[in-house]
Amino acid sequence: MDTVAPCQRSETTTRPASVAILSRSFSRHPALRAELLAQYPRAVFNDSGAILKGQALIDFVAPHEAAIVGLETIDDALMAALPKLRILSKYGVGLDNIDLEAAARRGLKVASQPGVNRRSVAELAISYMICGLRGVMVSFDEIRRGVWRQYAGRQLSNATVGLIGFGHVGTEAAGLLRAFGSRVLAHDIRDIAAPAARLDVQPVDLTSLFEKSDVVSLHVPLTARTANMLDEFAFAAMKPGVVIVNVARGGLIDEAALDRALRSGQVAAACLDVFAREPPEDSELFSRPGFLGTAHIGGSAEEAILAMGRAALHGLSAAGDPRALIPAWLD
Repeated sequence: MDTVAPCQRSETTTRPASVAILSRSFSRHPALRAELLAQYPRAVFNDSGAILKGQALIDFVAPHEAAIVGLETIDDALMAALPKLRILSKYGVGLDNIDLEAAARRGLKVASQPGVNRRSVAELAISYMICGLRGVMVSFDEIRRGVWRQYAGRQLSNATVGLIGFGHVGTEAAGLLRAFGSRVLAHDIRDIAAPAARLDVQPVDLTSLFEKSDVVSLHVPLTARTANMLDEFAFAAMKPGVVIVNVARGGLIDEAALDRALRSGQVAAACLDVFAREPPEDSELFSRPGFLGTAHIGGSAEEAILAMGRAALHGLSAAGDPRALIPAWLD
């Protein structure tokens, strides 16, 4: 299963008169601000430090013809409240926060550049795999409690890593894992024979991946098909002591089931960069010694921020039919 929608064909779009930049990362980056203002001097930036929602989002975008969208939810009701809006350009990857069907019905054009932050996200996934296998979180917790113990972990080079999703980030992670010498399995609903062979990866069904993997890493979008795909039954089917990594999308994991699996020891470690609700509220996961949680930082490397920002800037003049961004497998 791919991590993002297929690449949209570029087409000429009439330049918008004014742009609202919703993305906080874009807004606080001086180089991106300068580059955008050079082309769109009437642009406004989200300097609030918060993800805008509801009426605050409507008020911010309403006077403008275009918006650069980060993690904000852009649904049909919001579009209905923004009659002047005609262009949406995505900062980052993953379009689950934009209702593409509604955008098409309302005549909006949408731009997205798949895979623009793949290396940044893949490197974070690799670091999480190492942390989980080596017991970094457990050792840190023990030291804080006055316990000095040498945790007996495992090398990534001798581990079997199962990648669920073999799109842009999945294949990038596979290339990095190849350098470590790891055995890599991959599951995808698409035919991945060619890229898997090139990267010495073994395509497998999901059951086999669960049974054989020391690390299970998620690299799929959030859809009706993938929501809570790692639940109590999935964890029970995995090898005891498995390491779970999710740098893809929140909502792919049943977090309550993960908490139970950590407490039972079925899951030895879990490293999540994304959550069903962001920021998480009253999550018991953060009290578990084998758990590591970060604040959706996968694409926050300096290099990725620049690449995503420039892709979003280009998208303002190259947006097209949102239906071209709807994957064939999305139902």
